[in-house]
Order: sequence, then structure tokens, then C-alpha cells
Amino acid sequence: MSTSQQPSGRRKLSARTWIDVGVVVMLATIGLLGFEPSFGGYSFLLPALGGLVVGAATGIIASVFRLNVVTTILVAVIAYFLCGTAFAVPQQAIFAVLPSLQSLSTIAIGTVYGWADIVTLQTPIEAPQHITVVPYVATWIVALVSTTLATRWLSRAPRAAWRFGVVLLGPLAIYVASILIGTDDPYQAGVRGISFGVLALIWLGMRRSDGVNVAQAGARRMRTRKFAGIAVVVAVAVLLGGGAGWWFAPAQDQRFVLRDEIEPPFDPLQYPSPLAGFRHYTKQVTDDVLFTVSGLKAGDTVRLATLDSYTGKLWNVTGSESSAAGSGTFSLVGRELPHQSFITPESRSDITFTIGAYSDVWIPSIGYPTDFAFTGGTALDARDSLRYNTSTGTAVLTTRLHEGDSYTVDARVQKVVTIAELSEVPVAAVELPPVSASPDIVTSKAQEYAELATTPAAQLEAIRLALTSTGFLSHGRASDAVPSRAGHGADRITDLLERNQMIGDQEQYASAFALMARSFGYPARVVMGFAPEIVDGQSVDVTGDDVTAWVEVAFDDVGWVAFNPTPDETDIPQDQTPKPQSEPQPQVRQPPRAEAEPEDLLTPVELEESDEDDDGLAFVIPGWVYVLGLSLLIPAFIIFAPLLIVGIIKARRARRRREASAAHDQVAGAWEELVDQYSELGYDVPSKATRVMVAEQLDSQIVGQADSANTTDYRTVALRPLAASTDGVVFSGQEVSAERSAEAWSETAAAIEAGRAGLTRRRRAVSRYRIRSARDWASRISTKRENS
Repeated sequence: MSTSQQPSGRRKLSARTWIDVGVVVMLATIGLLGFEPSFGGYSFLLPALGGLVVGAATGIIASVFRLNVVTTILVAVIAYFLCGTAFAVPQQAIFAVLPSLQSLSTIAIGTVYGWADIVTLQTPIEAPQHITVVPYVATWIVALVSTTLATRWLSRAPRAAWRFGVVLLGPLAIYVASILIGTDDPYQAGVRGISFGVLALIWLGMRRSDGVNVAQAGARRMRTRKFAGIAVVVAVAVLLGGGAGWWFAPAQDQRFVLRDEIEPPFDPLQYPSPLAGFRHYTKQVTDDVLFTVSGLKAGDTVRLATLDSYTGKLWNVTGSESSAAGSGTFSLVGRELPHQSFITPESRSDITFTIGAYSDVWIPSIGYPTDFAFTGGTALDARDSLRYNTSTGTAVLTTRLHEGDSYTVDARVQKVVTIAELSEVPVAAVELPPVSASPDIVTSKAQEYAELATTPAAQLEAIRLALTSTGFLSHGRASDAVPSRAGHGADRITDLLERNQMIGDQEQYASAFALMARSFGYPARVVMGFAPEIVDGQSVDVTGDDVTAWVEVAFDDVGWVAFNPTPDETDIPQDQTPKPQSEPQPQVRQPPRAEAEPEDLLTPVELEESDEDDDGLAFVIPGWVYVLGLSLLIPAFIIFAPLLIVGIIKARRARRRREASAAHDQVAGAWEELVDQYSELGYDVPSKATRVMVAEQLDSQIVGQADSANTTDYRTVALRPLAASTDGVVFSGQEVSAERSAEAWSETAAAIEAGRAGLTRRRRAVSRYRIRSARDWASRISTKRENS
């Protein structure tokens, strides 16, 4: 620290430094505007601009008060958490400004996990609540680092051009980040790119040092030439950059964004296929009220799950490893859901679901929801667990729905289209996973049923009529006339089509129809849901008996058209399906039942939950305990971890000096420790002065500090004799005893306590986070000693 500095230790920022800070903030602002497509609006601006303000203010204050690195980081982190509540999560604040335990916990979680969530969220991003912390922390850290470099690094001479380029890396990182975590639709890419480049070039040109002193007239001419050169470079950059951007810019669907490359965390294949539990609804919860729904119109169906992958054993969603945009790709969403464009829409609004006996991760809904809001029950606290698949209109809640949960949905449903309207419409080119292990009889029966049809719609309708007119409906209940085996694997579909009479329910008929459609190469998928009897304007109780399944086929420029291939006839002719007569059989001891393979366990029993699973948990820690613990531990770690690290460094420094090999080095080390600790206490220690000069200035500061504080709570100690004594030992060239070394360290400890006694508690506390090294100063003294 120079002797010309103010006694208070503050520094005054030059006008150029303020310009540097302003340019950095403006460039970062241009970059952060690219977050708009991700958030679907400007809700991110408050936390983003707040992060810029907090980070820049911290960097400026640290530079003005000459805080060292450790203190600067500590102040920055504290300001980050204190101000983050008002900017990032004001809904969790006390009086909309003051931080709460919940808001501090949310900020900490968003800082750590927000980056992973934001690239898996479905745009527009609205949930979870900690997602707004991402733009806050991004702009905060960029503003802090860039402002610190601008106020401390760029103000030094000489100012090399590469230093300004390094400072630009922060705003450039914000610009690139807004692209990588954005969408295929850029936000004002040309305007932002040109503005960023022009401002950066002008700044670099104006701040470039000429490196020589010239006369006033020459300086004026040089300044004019500099302005002209900058104008030419900017004009060329705008023309070439704009032209190249227009010519070489990739198509929107070829833009590289991280959300298209990162696999979403939710894996629906970890859950049983909903269609595998179809008989659970028809047999075990037939009369149970699963949920109540209001706002539906006659003919509407409730969608539960959409399945487009067949393995020969069951229909399921497509795994995310097979398709990044398939039926198994679910993304975090907020209240507003992305719209399905492949649809001929009809609107539905204010559809309210109230959950009864239903409990599963699959959320009953209608069509393709556009607005989804939980309104009651435990789901209110689990809205961050909502995932949605845009292509199928299916939503899941990873924490499961429970009795009492309620939610409201606005949706768009596919308009009912007649076969006549589809007579000239081709099927759409929709990529679906290939069908595996489909029985051969499926293809032969499909060709038989659609033999006379020539168009896709006519062929599908012919197959549907064949199934509904020749098949019979049976859920396999005890009251049904003929047994009907559950399942929809290849063996069950073969059994359905090979019998003299087809007997099954929606599970088998929808599976068979979808496989037949896929045998023609048509994009078909199975949808499981509920079809209650609806009276317009009235709420309806949906029971297990309302469960159903249908098939959707994609038609070009129309959407996914529904086909219902299940017959209504339940009166199966007994003469064509004779029951075998019961004959007495000898009693034979049966062998033990073999263990079933996990893949064979596709019966509805898998959907049953057992309360015994929780019996082994003797004690469960409530969630609020974790929140409280994090809220207390994180601030404590932020405060005490740096204190511990600095304390270890200081102790090691003092031990190294005290245990020096030569006794005169130990005495010199005692003085170095005194100088370092006085500097850490906030005293102005001149860097180019003798020990006696340093001692005199420190003595005056100790007395002045006590006078300004109007206190006598300090101990007078003469540093000048201590400095002179140290010089005598260092420069005498005589042997120094161990007792003299120990005496020097005792006098140093007393002098340090004297300097500490007259200070305020704040200065004493801040000094514990400061680290200063007198190595350079001691090196100069050592060189002087050698010359002597």
C-alpha cells in the first residue's frame, strides 16, 4: 500500500474505471436477455438484474475499501444470500424483502441444483420455485468477478489489451449460457449480437493505451485517427458479421441447446405399464370412486397414459434412451404447459379433478392440457414434482396423487373427425419406435379385414368394424358368461384372434387394433383412460368400471384420431363356446409352485401397495427438519469455514517464522508477524519504509485511533524501540541467543494486543478473515542486510 493513500484505507475510483464497470454491466445485460425464450417472458429480469446489481456493488465496495480476496468473497456471499430473497424468491420473503429460512434454503438449493433442472425443464419455465435463482447466481458471479477485475486490474498501468479481453469473458459467458440453456427459437439474435460486438469493439478501441507521450496537437490527431479506425472496424464488423450470420446461421431445428442433449431425470419405465393393470380397475375397484371431475362435455374421455412401444409382452412408453422426444420423455413444467401443434383443436376450460381412491403417478387429464394448477391436498406442496410430455399430453406426479388432491385443467382436445372426412387424408409421418415380437396372425388378420379398402382411413375403419362386429366383451369377472384371460402379450393377442369367437376387453382389442395398424406402417398408439357417462354442466364420479382403452392414429394436418375397436356385445352364444363338463379327477400331490420371472409379473397385483412396506421404518425425519438444518448449517458454514481456513494459514505462518533455523531470522520473523497483523487489523502500513519509520507511523495511528474513538481502552506500547532492537539484531552480524528470540516474540505479542485493544469489535472481527504477507517487504530488508 502506497504512503500516498488516505489513512482511512479507501481509494477513489477514476472516471475511466466507472466507464469500464458500466460497459461490463451493459454487455452482461445484453447477454442475459437471451433467457427470454426459456422463461417465456420477462419474469427472469428481476432476479437477473438483481444479481448484476448485487455483484457489481460488492465488487465496487471491495475495491473502494481495499478488501482482500477472502474478505471480498465473504462479503459477496453474505450479500448474495441477504439480497437474493428479495430478487429471486420474493414470494418466500418476510414482508416481501427480508430473508426467511425457507428462502435461504431455496436459494442454496437453486444455486446447486438449478443448473441441472433448467436444462431439463419444459419451456416456458415456471417451476420449481428455485429455478429463478439460476439467472440470479449467473449474473451475480459474472458481475462480481468482472467488476473486481475492472476496478483493480484494469486501473493499473501499463494496461495491456489482453486484460480487457479477459474482462469481457464474463459478459460473453452470460451470452453463451443464454444460448445453451435456451430453445430453438433465439431472442433477437441479430440485434443482440451486433449490439454486443459493437459496444465491445468501441470499448476496446477507446481503452487501448497508445504507450507514448505526445504533444497536445499530436494527441488530438491521434485521437481523431483512433475514432476513425474504430468506426471503420465497427462498420466492417456489422456488415460482415450480419451477412455471415444471415448466410451461415443454422436452421432453428439445428441449433445446439443443452435441453435437447441432456436426458430428463424422470424414467417412467421404472413404473409398471398402466395397461398391465387394466384388470385391477375392472375387478378390484369396480365400484370405488377413483376421482370426481366437472366441466367435461358429453363424449369427452379422460386420458391417463399414452403408450407407443410394444415389446411382445406389453405396451409401454418409449424409453428416453430410444427417443429424446418420445412418449417416455417427461420434463419439469410450471402452470403454463407447452401447446401441442399437431391437433385440430377444441377448447376445454376449468376442468376440475378431485382425487378419491385413485393413487398413482399418472395424472388423469383430458386432451392436451395448456394450463395446470393444483388447488388442494398434499399436491400443493409437490408441484415441483410435476412432469409433462408434450407429444402425448400425459402428465405425471412423481410423488403420486393422494385422496383429497385437486387440480384444475385448461386443455385442447382433438376435434372429432369422421371417416368420410379422412377418406383422402394420408397418415402423418410420425416417428414411433418399432414393434417387437408381434404375432404373425396380426398381419394376416389385418390384411383379411382390410382386403377391400384402399385408403388408410378405410382400412382402419374396416379393421375396427371387424373387431366390434365379431368380437365379444368380457372382463373375466365371475359374473361374465365366459372367462377372459388378462394381459396383452403376444400369446394373449394370438389367443384372441385364433379362437372361433374373439373374447376380451379394451385391453386386448385396443392392443390388437394398434398392432394391426402398425403392420400397415401406420403410426398408431394405445391410450388408456376413462370414459364415464357425462351430462354437460354436471360433475361425475369416475369409478373403476369406467376404465377403457382406445387407439389413436396420426393423420396428416389433422392430428391423432381416436378409434374404439372394442365391441359392446356381452351376450356370448353358449353353443359356440361350450364349457367343459366337470369330471372328478384323482387327487394328485402338486409340486411346489415355481418362482415367476420378474418380467412375467404383469398382472394387476403389481399395482397394489402394501402398508407393510413402511413397517421397517421406526422413525422418519420430517421434511421441515432438513429445511431448518440447511438454513442454519449453510450460513454457519459460510461464516466459519473461511475463519477456520484463515486461522490455519495464520498459525502456520507464525510457526514457520518462529521456528526459523537462524535465531536472527526468528527475531526478524517476529517483526514481520507484527507488521502483517497490524495490516490485517486495518492499520496503514507503508510498504517502502524502514522498520523505525513503520513503527513511528503505527504508533501515531494507535493513538489517533483511540482519540477518534474517544476511549482510553488501549495499552501504550513503544513500537520504535522494538523496531530499533530488531534492526540491531538483524544488521549486527552477531550470534543471537534463543532467549533473545523468545523475548522478541513476547514483545511482539504485547504490541499486537496493544494495537488490537483500541479497535472496534467490527474491525477486530474483520481482521480474522484477512491475510497479509510481509514476504516482499522482508525480502527488501534482507537484501539491505546482505549489502551491509
